[in-house]
Amino acid sequence: MCGICGYIGTCIDDSVLRLMAESLNHRGPDGSGCWTNDVSAFGHTRLAIIDLSEAASQPMSTSDGRYTIVFNGEIYNYHELRGKLQQSGEIFQSASDTEVLLLGYRKWDRQVLDKLRGMFAFAVWDDYRRKLFLARDRIGIKPLFYAPLEKGMVFGSEIKAILKHPCVGKDINPAAVDSYLELGYVPGPETIFRNIYALSPGCWLQYQENQFKIGQYWIPNFSQPPVEKNEAELIEELDNKLNEAVSSHLVADVQVGAFLSGGVDSSLVAAVAQKHVE
Repeated sequence: MCGICGYIGTCIDDSVLRLMAESLNHRGPDGSGCWTNDVSAFGHTRLAIIDLSEAASQPMSTSDGRYTIVFNGEIYNYHELRGKLQQSGEIFQSASDTEVLLLGYRKWDRQVLDKLRGMFAFAVWDDYRRKLFLARDRIGIKPLFYAPLEKGMVFGSEIKAILKHPCVGKDINPAAVDSYLELGYVPGPETIFRNIYALSPGCWLQYQENQFKIGQYWIPNFSQPPVEKNEAELIEELDNKLNEAVSSHLVADVQVGAFLSGGVDSSLVAAVAQKHVE
């Protein structure tokens, strides 16, 4: 779990960015970093999982300085994507999945989202096109919030970081309060604060020339054909899928642990994981 934050505008203040990043220190105890230029500012707090070296620190920029990224999450198929990028001539300076994501975006633009397997929330600044791009994983494991400004926008892993920006108000959203009292939660993309929104799962957001554009790159498909397999075949398929999914999540350069609630699901995941780490 890392923390990302930042904003776009014409008045960049390092102290504001530091306050935003400091509010996310609990998400990333292993390091922090800030990056600014004339119109954009990125902050990051790091929980080191893959490539513990300084080469994997964030914010991370391409060698030519055109693209800069802050990223929270993990890309499980980053080895595969790294190989494809190297075959196309890309040169890496780290062993991190962050750099794979950064160079993948440079090569494939937002189509990189179709190639990713993982949990993620990230922001990329394209200095040539003066474009900010945000994206969130398919089912929204990693959080990402944003607030439009008169000339710019603010984003963060948590709303508390966004509220550190002096141009963001703290007015309560009455409709969201009503929804919370009725449903027990606030349906996205609304939040409890007026003018602060959650980027929906499976969606991307582009900000360029003071224009917002939001798109959905993935939609769950529940219209599956009837199952024509017997019980033994279904059990084997479930076992294969479970082992493949759990093993892919064990990619890390640190020790991996599991939280057990005592239920069937967590116990099963822990048992399968043990098979793959022995």
